[in-house]
Amino acid sequence: MIDEHEYGYFTEANSAEVVVARNKNAKDERLKQVMEVITRKLHEAVKEIEPTQDEWFRAILFLTETGQICNEWRQEYILLSDVLGVSMLVDAINNRKPSGASESTVLGPFHVADAPELPMGADICLDQKGEPMFVHGHILDTKGNPISGAKIDVWQANDEGFYDVQQKGIQPDFNLRGVFRTGDDGRYWFRGVKPKYYPIPDDGPVGKLLGALGRHPNRPAHLHYIISADGFDALTTHIFDPDDPYINSDAVFGVKKSLLAEFSKVDDAAAAATVGVAAPYYDVEFDFVLSRAKAE
Repeated sequence: MIDEHEYGYFTEANSAEVVVARNKNAKDERLKQVMEVITRKLHEAVKEIEPTQDEWFRAILFLTETGQICNEWRQEYILLSDVLGVSMLVDAINNRKPSGASESTVLGPFHVADAPELPMGADICLDQKGEPMFVHGHILDTKGNPISGAKIDVWQANDEGFYDVQQKGIQPDFNLRGVFRTGDDGRYWFRGVKPKYYPIPDDGPVGKLLGALGRHPNRPAHLHYIISADGFDALTTHIFDPDDPYINSDAVFGVKKSLLAEFSKVDDAAAAATVGVAAPYYDVEFDFVLSRAKAE
């Protein structure tokens, strides 16, 4: 066991060791481990950066301001985690998939737990604004077999880049949201509107940080999915428009190559009538592959 007296009094050279040793009586071993790693890495960073007293105080003020803007509907610390890529890293560590399974990405702040369950093929756009879109595909296992009874929870921003919860009184409640369940063929399909890129909240300290770093706050256009089925690992993910101007610079690093879909514009009126939309419309086909849950 580390003994702080082995290192003597606190010095620049032994700073991390002395602090870590002080935690030797921690009751929670996991907390002790976590704090040891964080302490060592933080001290390493400070020694490499060598901040002035004023710079360190400015860092403390930034964290203070980040906490002060948090409330019941806005979590600025999650936003900070997102723009530093930490949210995606934690997601990747906790969602390692077997070969062939669809990749996950971050949930995002705009999911609504009680979205209505709709008949397959329903139009989730309630205000009929935007360019029509037909989304379809299959829910499969890693062997290519269809999954029956899979629950598909979908939501998206509108053609102006806003979710319904951001525009209360402007968009109808549950606009561009829906829950669907697959049949025996594992197929899903629904109608929506082509989404647009949008900025993460950038009016707070995290937004100012992005500006100071020369970074934009935008997320490329995407659709959200949570897919679950008995006996399978749940999947939280997006599909992205590869032609979006911000596809290679997502502010929260959520884009993965395997999640790029093709948004094909269709001008054929007969084809549009077949899927229940007006021409021209966007056709988006994307299959999802779920991994089987490990037996406990």
